[in-house]
Formats: sequence, structure tokens, C-alpha cells
Amino acid sequence: MKFVTVRDLRGKSAKIQRQLPKEKEMVLTSNGKPIAILSATSGDTLEESLAMIRRARAMAAVSYMQSRSVELGTDRMSLEEINKKIARERKARLKKV
Repeated sequence: MKFVTVRDLRGKSAKIQRQLPKEKEMVLTSNGKPIAILSATSGDTLEESLAMIRRARAMAAVSYMQSRSVELGTDRMSLEEINKKIARERKARLKKV
């Protein structure tokens, strides 16, 4: 996978644009740290590509929530306990408004 700096993107954008279809993906970095992924697409595949990215992000979020739930022990809560907690939180939020 190729890495591209923000500076290179500004100064060599035409070159990067030509390379992207061949590379498929490039990682955009700022101060040596990854900040974005550039991914080749077209008008025909744009919506499908965005849907896959969003799906992957959602799956990562669910996985994180599940592992966090196990860490906190909330994975063993009954439906009744969950509903009570939701009711308490809603009530607390209403008091803040």
C-alpha cells in the first residue's frame, strides 16, 4: 500500500490522481500519521463503494460495543434491567432540559 503525504497531495495531485486507479488505495498521512484513505472509484461504483465503507464502519462499531459490553459486564444484563436503565437515562435527560 502506498503512503501519500498531505504536502504531496497538494503539490502532486495530478500524479497521484493518475496512480490511484493502479494502486486502488493510498493512505494519506499528516506528520507521519495516517489520516485518510484514498480509494479509487468511478461514477458507476461510487454509491456501492460508500455503502461498503459505511458497512465496514458499522461492523467495527458493533464489534467495539460488544467487546466493551463484555469488559463492563453489561452483556449479562436482562431485558428488564436494560429497559429500567433506559428509563432512568431518559428521565435524567428530561430533567436537564
